[in-house]
Amino acid sequence: MGNKKSITVRGRYTEIRQVCEFVSEGAARAGFDEDAIFQVQLACDEACTNIIEHTYREEDVGDITVSWEIEGKAFVITITDNGEQFNPRDIPPAPIPLSPLDEDEFEIKEGGLGVYFMRKLMDSVNYSYKKGNGNILTMKKKLPKKRNQ
Repeated sequence: MGNKKSITVRGRYTEIRQVCEFVSEGAARAGFDEDAIFQVQLACDEACTNIIEHTYREEDVGDITVSWEIEGKAFVITITDNGEQFNPRDIPPAPIPLSPLDEDEFEIKEGGLGVYFMRKLMDSVNYSYKKGNGNILTMKKKLPKKRNQ
C-alpha cells in the first residue's frame, strides 16, 4: 500500500491542526491504535512548530509540506519547508529528570523539548537540507505487529 499522500499548508500555528488530522488519517489507515496515532500527531505538531519558530522565525512566511506513506514495515512522514537551515541533530539532549526525585536538579525551560519528543515518539528521525529544496525531516514509526503478519 505504498501510496503517498501529501498536503501543503501555510506556516501558521492554526494550520498545525490540519497537519495533525492529515497524519492521523494515514496512521489509522496504517493500523495504529489511538496511543500510537497520538504519538504521530504530537511528533508532527512539534516538527511544524519548530519550522515556524526556527526556520521561518515567524508565522505566515512560508509553506510546510507534509506527506505520509506506508513503506515496507514503516509509516513514513516527510515534512519539508523552505526556511533557514535547521538541523535538529544540533539540539543537545533535553535534561529530563530520571525520576520525580531528581527534578529539583534540572531546570527545564519552556520550549526546547520538541526534538526530544520527536526522537522518543518515533522510531527514527532523520534530517537533511538541500539548497533550493530546504529542510527535509523524515520520521518513521514501525507498523503494528498485527499489520505486519
